[in-house]
Amino acid sequence: MAEETLKVPTMAELTAAGESPEILFWVGCAGSFDDRAKKITRAFVSILNKLDVKFAVLGTEESCTGDPAKRAGNEFLFQVQAMTNIQVLNGYNIKKIVTTCPHCFNTLKNEYPELGGNYDVIHHTQFLQELINQGKLKFKGGAFKGKKITFHDPCYLGRGNNEYEAPRELLEKLDADLAEMKHCRAKGLCCGAGGAQMFKEAEKGNKEVNIERTEEALEVNPDIIATGCPFCNTMMTDGVKNFNKEGSVKVFDLAELVMEAQDV
Repeated sequence: MAEETLKVPTMAELTAAGESPEILFWVGCAGSFDDRAKKITRAFVSILNKLDVKFAVLGTEESCTGDPAKRAGNEFLFQVQAMTNIQVLNGYNIKKIVTTCPHCFNTLKNEYPELGGNYDVIHHTQFLQELINQGKLKFKGGAFKGKKITFHDPCYLGRGNNEYEAPRELLEKLDADLAEMKHCRAKGLCCGAGGAQMFKEAEKGNKEVNIERTEEALEVNPDIIATGCPFCNTMMTDGVKNFNKEGSVKVFDLAELVMEAQDV
């Protein structure tokens, strides 16, 4: 099957043509450079293309939000990175930003305003839910009928920003059987990648956090572990591999599941 050709306009291109997008899609470092996370980016763009949502990306003008630097304690580097991005965003008069990464979402939404970056920032699960409510996004029935899916709440989406419903409402639309883990919603357990832990060796302990979390997910015997964060996706995938379950349990981002079930 030929790979889908995606249309991904940049802000520079739209501005040169005298146009402005409905949303700016903030891709994030993971979504730009990590091979697994690129699939999430492609899935989300595919949905936007099929629904004719007018969007743009910054392309080479996008740099890291500064989240890893800030969480690792380097406030100076964070502010340098943030101010660089704010200058670009304000230069394009950006109003609404959608991102597939809760770390980018949280930083752009909650850390940027005090540095002069004020935007309407939403997570891609919230945006997809908006598209459903507007009657634009529809699903073909039965794509995941009979499949048991458990959702892992990303820290910066759930406990950080109190968004638990949008991801679950999307899963309900997929005709799947949603099975909740022992720790979910406000009592969700971190995958182990947050706070810049993704980029360092683990400290000595009895068990890796992602192994603990994957054990909880496997307890409900899911066919699919759904995530809404590229870092969670990596950690849960590694956890599934640790238990040699990758043949029977798949880890997907909600954008990938929505793309699979989308009725176009």
